[in-house]
Amino acid sequence: MAFQKIVHLIKSFTLWELLMGLRLTGRHLFARKITIQYPEEETPRSVRFRGIHALRRYPNGEERCIACKLCEAVCPALAITIDSTMREDGSRRTTRYEIDLFKCIYCGFCEESCPVDSIVETDLSNYAFLERGENILDKQKLLAIGDKYEARIAQYREEDAPYR
Repeated sequence: MAFQKIVHLIKSFTLWELLMGLRLTGRHLFARKITIQYPEEETPRSVRFRGIHALRRYPNGEERCIACKLCEAVCPALAITIDSTMREDGSRRTTRYEIDLFKCIYCGFCEESCPVDSIVETDLSNYAFLERGENILDKQKLLAIGDKYEARIAQYREEDAPYR
Protein backbone atom coordinates (compact mmCIF):
# COMPACT_ATOMS: atom_id res chain seq x y z
CA MET A 1 0.00 0.00 0.00
CA ALA A 2 2.76 2.42 0.93
CA PHE A 3 4.76 1.35 -2.13
CA GLN A 4 1.82 2.23 -4.42
CA LYS A 5 1.53 5.68 -2.83
CA ILE A 6 5.23 6.31 -3.39
CA VAL A 7 4.98 5.20 -7.05
CA HIS A 8 1.92 7.43 -7.52
CA LEU A 9 3.77 10.38 -5.98
CA ILE A 10 6.80 9.85 -8.24
CA LYS A 11 4.61 9.52 -11.32
CA SER A 12 2.73 12.72 -10.48
CA PHE A 13 5.95 14.74 -10.03
CA THR A 14 7.54 13.41 -13.21
CA LEU A 15 4.34 13.94 -15.24
CA TRP A 16 4.33 10.27 -16.25
CA GLU A 17 1.18 10.51 -18.40
CA LEU A 18 2.70 13.40 -20.35
CA LEU A 19 5.89 11.42 -20.95
CA MET A 20 3.89 8.40 -22.13
CA GLY A 21 1.97 10.62 -24.56
CA LEU A 22 5.20 12.14 -25.86
CA ARG A 23 6.63 8.65 -26.34
CA LEU A 24 3.64 7.69 -28.47
CA THR A 25 3.92 10.91 -30.47
CA GLY A 26 7.64 10.32 -31.01
CA ARG A 27 7.02 6.78 -32.19
CA HIS A 28 4.66 8.00 -34.94
CA LEU A 29 6.62 11.15 -35.74
CA PHE A 30 9.35 9.30 -37.59
CA ALA A 31 7.22 6.50 -39.04
CA ARG A 32 6.60 6.27 -42.78
CA LYS A 33 3.69 8.50 -43.77
CA ILE A 34 0.70 7.03 -45.57
CA THR A 35 -0.86 9.65 -47.78
CA ILE A 36 -3.35 9.02 -50.56
CA GLN A 37 -3.26 11.48 -53.47
CA TYR A 38 -7.05 11.43 -53.88
CA PRO A 39 -7.96 12.20 -57.45
CA GLU A 40 -5.14 10.08 -58.86
CA GLU A 41 -5.24 7.29 -56.24
CA GLU A 42 -8.18 5.68 -54.52
CA THR A 43 -8.27 3.74 -51.30
CA PRO A 44 -9.38 0.14 -51.61
CA ARG A 45 -13.09 -0.40 -50.95
CA SER A 46 -15.08 -3.37 -49.79
CA VAL A 47 -17.30 -5.14 -52.31
CA ARG A 48 -20.14 -4.21 -49.95
CA PHE A 49 -19.57 -0.46 -50.32
CA ARG A 50 -22.85 1.30 -51.04
CA GLY A 51 -22.62 4.12 -53.56
CA ILE A 52 -24.91 5.38 -56.28
CA HIS A 53 -27.85 3.19 -57.35
CA ALA A 54 -28.33 1.33 -60.62
CA LEU A 55 -31.08 -0.72 -62.25
CA ARG A 56 -29.96 -3.95 -63.89
CA ARG A 57 -31.20 -5.79 -66.97
CA TYR A 58 -31.40 -9.46 -67.86
CA PRO A 59 -28.86 -10.73 -70.42
CA ASN A 60 -31.57 -10.53 -73.13
CA GLY A 61 -31.89 -6.76 -72.51
CA GLU A 62 -35.18 -6.74 -70.62
CA GLU A 63 -35.22 -4.75 -67.40
CA ARG A 64 -35.33 -6.83 -64.24
CA CYS A 65 -37.70 -4.68 -62.19
CA ILE A 66 -41.12 -6.32 -61.86
CA ALA A 67 -42.69 -3.35 -60.05
CA CYS A 68 -43.32 -5.26 -56.82
CA LYS A 69 -42.68 -1.98 -54.94
CA LEU A 70 -40.89 -3.74 -52.10
CA CYS A 71 -37.97 -1.30 -52.33
CA GLU A 72 -40.37 1.63 -52.08
CA ALA A 73 -42.09 0.08 -49.07
CA VAL A 74 -38.89 -0.77 -47.20
CA CYS A 75 -37.11 2.57 -47.79
CA PRO A 76 -36.89 4.30 -44.38
CA ALA A 77 -36.20 7.70 -45.97
CA LEU A 78 -39.07 7.47 -48.50
CA ALA A 79 -36.60 8.26 -51.27
CA ILE A 80 -38.00 5.83 -53.88
CA THR A 81 -41.09 6.49 -55.98
CA ILE A 82 -42.51 3.81 -58.29
CA ASP A 83 -45.47 3.82 -60.67
CA SER A 84 -46.35 0.69 -62.63
CA THR A 85 -48.57 -0.57 -65.41
CA MET A 86 -49.62 -3.93 -66.79
CA ARG A 87 -48.15 -5.03 -70.11
CA GLU A 88 -49.95 -6.93 -72.88
CA ASP A 89 -48.45 -10.25 -71.74
CA GLY A 90 -49.86 -9.76 -68.21
CA SER A 91 -46.60 -8.87 -66.51
CA ARG A 92 -46.21 -5.70 -64.49
CA ARG A 93 -43.43 -3.21 -65.27
CA THR A 94 -42.49 0.22 -64.00
CA THR A 95 -43.43 3.37 -65.85
CA ARG A 96 -41.75 5.62 -63.30
CA TYR A 97 -38.87 4.69 -61.02
CA GLU A 98 -37.22 7.60 -59.20
CA ILE A 99 -34.72 7.83 -56.38
CA ASP A 100 -34.09 11.14 -54.63
CA LEU A 101 -30.43 10.95 -53.64
CA PHE A 102 -30.78 13.85 -51.21
CA LYS A 103 -33.24 11.79 -49.17
CA CYS A 104 -31.44 8.47 -49.59
CA ILE A 105 -29.40 7.30 -46.60
CA TYR A 106 -27.67 4.50 -48.55
CA CYS A 107 -28.82 1.82 -46.13
CA GLY A 108 -29.07 -0.92 -48.75
CA PHE A 109 -32.58 -2.03 -47.73
CA CYS A 110 -33.84 -1.54 -51.30
CA GLU A 111 -31.14 -3.85 -52.60
CA GLU A 112 -31.83 -6.48 -49.94
CA SER A 113 -35.60 -6.47 -50.50
CA CYS A 114 -35.50 -6.83 -54.29
CA PRO A 115 -36.50 -10.40 -55.26
CA VAL A 116 -34.91 -10.21 -58.74
CA ASP A 117 -31.72 -8.22 -57.95
CA SER A 118 -32.95 -5.32 -60.04
CA ILE A 119 -31.89 -2.38 -57.87
CA VAL A 120 -28.29 -2.44 -56.66
CA GLU A 121 -25.96 0.03 -55.06
CA THR A 122 -22.72 0.31 -56.99
CA ASP A 123 -19.26 1.14 -55.70
CA LEU A 124 -19.32 4.55 -57.40
CA SER A 125 -18.85 7.33 -54.89
CA ASN A 126 -17.53 10.17 -57.06
CA TYR A 127 -20.59 12.00 -58.30
CA ALA A 128 -21.75 15.57 -57.98
CA PHE A 129 -24.86 17.56 -58.79
CA LEU A 130 -24.38 20.86 -60.57
CA GLU A 131 -27.98 21.71 -61.43
CA ARG A 132 -31.22 21.59 -59.47
CA GLY A 133 -33.05 18.33 -60.07
CA GLU A 134 -30.00 16.23 -60.92
CA ASN A 135 -30.29 14.61 -57.50
CA ILE A 136 -33.36 12.70 -58.67
CA LEU A 137 -32.35 9.65 -60.67
CA ASP A 138 -35.13 8.51 -62.96
CA LYS A 139 -35.53 5.13 -64.61
CA GLN A 140 -33.51 6.02 -67.72
CA LYS A 141 -30.55 7.30 -65.68
CA LEU A 142 -30.62 4.28 -63.39
CA LEU A 143 -30.73 1.88 -66.35
CA ALA A 144 -27.89 3.78 -68.04
CA ILE A 145 -25.73 3.43 -64.92
CA GLY A 146 -26.61 -0.26 -64.74
CA ASP A 147 -25.77 -0.81 -68.41
CA LYS A 148 -22.47 1.04 -68.16
CA TYR A 149 -21.22 -0.79 -65.06
CA GLU A 150 -22.94 -4.19 -65.41
CA ALA A 151 -19.68 -6.17 -65.61
CA ARG A 152 -18.36 -4.46 -62.49
CA ILE A 153 -21.64 -4.93 -60.62
CA ALA A 154 -21.78 -8.62 -61.55
CA GLN A 155 -18.17 -9.12 -60.43
CA TYR A 156 -18.82 -7.52 -57.03
CA ARG A 157 -22.05 -9.49 -56.57
CA GLU A 158 -20.14 -12.70 -57.31
CA GLU A 159 -17.37 -11.81 -54.83
CA ASP A 160 -19.96 -11.02 -52.15
CA ALA A 161 -22.15 -14.10 -52.81
CA PRO A 162 -20.47 -16.42 -50.24
CA TYR A 163 -21.28 -13.95 -47.47
CA ARG A 164 -24.99 -13.52 -48.25
